[in-house]
Amino acid sequence: MHVAVVGGGVSGAVAAYRLRAALGDGATITLFEAGDTLGGKLRTAEVAGVRYDVGAEAFLARRPEGAALAADLGLGLVHPTGARSTVRAGGRLTPLPGGTLMGIPGSPDAVADVLSPGARARVAAEADLPPVTLDDDVALGALLRERFGDELVDRLVDPLLGGVYAGGADGLGLRATVPALAAALDRGATSLTAAAAGLIPAEPSTAPVFGTLPGGLGTLVDTLVEQAKPDVRLGQPVTALRRRETGWQLEAGTEAVDVDAVLLAVPAPAARRLLGDVVPAASAALGEVELASMAVVAMALPPGTELPDASGVLIGARERRSDGEPFAAKAFTFSSRKWAHLDTGPVLVRGSVGRFGEPGALHRDDEDLVRLVRADLADLTGITAEPIDVVVTRWGGGLPQYGPGHLDLVDRAERAVAEVPGLALAGAALHGVGVPACIATATAAAARITSHLVP
Repeated sequence: MHVAVVGGGVSGAVAAYRLRAALGDGATITLFEAGDTLGGKLRTAEVAGVRYDVGAEAFLARRPEGAALAADLGLGLVHPTGARSTVRAGGRLTPLPGGTLMGIPGSPDAVADVLSPGARARVAAEADLPPVTLDDDVALGALLRERFGDELVDRLVDPLLGGVYAGGADGLGLRATVPALAAALDRGATSLTAAAAGLIPAEPSTAPVFGTLPGGLGTLVDTLVEQAKPDVRLGQPVTALRRRETGWQLEAGTEAVDVDAVLLAVPAPAARRLLGDVVPAASAALGEVELASMAVVAMALPPGTELPDASGVLIGARERRSDGEPFAAKAFTFSSRKWAHLDTGPVLVRGSVGRFGEPGALHRDDEDLVRLVRADLADLTGITAEPIDVVVTRWGGGLPQYGPGHLDLVDRAERAVAEVPGLALAGAALHGVGVPACIATATAAAARITSHLVP
């Protein structure tokens, strides 16, 4: 048996690992990656001699897939310190409030510290508005602005969503981004406040929300590939996919490769191109997924540099520096505060840049981008220390946008692919952009391929 896994990010690596476990050492698994490294958005770089994540830096530990996979691989997890997150709201830094669901409050008091008096009154009045009715999916931003006003969205919801999707609420769909809230409304909650209140625990859980690997999340992909033992083809983008009488043929560079099954774990535009001739309905659906670009500026500051007593800060798109200029960064992570294993030697800070539809500073070259991010950091924290090392990592089209109707278009794509034997889809464009969601889609795709090959 010969299976091609196209895409060497975490989804492709998990798929190869699951296929090896199911098919045994006798199967040939070829892993094609267009770039020169594996890992996709999981990338760990050396910054001032320290292994430091310059892509995804953690995953949701309350979803089981990430922790379970790490345990299977013999990798130990670490969790954040108790340092709290902050948000720049209305020109000042304030602790990120609890009692919300992705910034949507379960009570007016939960968000009182980040809003003006007028906006607080608007939030308090939401529960008395006519009941919310959902016939279908809606744009999250439009719904929230109608019910709560602009300020809650601009100061709190958008910064939180920007950290996940690099996109704001106005371009994201309710059902794909906050499915629990949509389900509560479907069950009869009459207001967004009531729906959120029913989903927020009365007592905060003591279980860690996030986890990571002390050697960086790149270790996860390295270990998966080491155990899966695929034939890795770096720098070989797959440019065409054709069905054959008993399998598939892929074009990779100048080579034609015949295989029994194909698992696509690539971004939506690449999947769209490859599926155009073989599954046009899936290709058309995936063609509707838009992507956002971003960059991570990783800085090592001199040892002893004093960071704020916080794990980081989120920054709304409408916030301005003291000189009136917009911030280039959408967030900073004070990694040496957030992670105890990074609280030695150089002081590590990440600045994230890039919002969907607003490339802004991403047009600048690396040197200018670093200058802008450092100016933002100085304005927010007073830190002006010259970094001893800087690594800029750009993620062009790195994050899929889950717009209104996203679940429907994914359903269309998956139903079309399900009718084609020996083909499966995985990746962040489907059912979640986080590491656990990618693990889940890869596991399901590998099971589909296995059931085709071993009935």
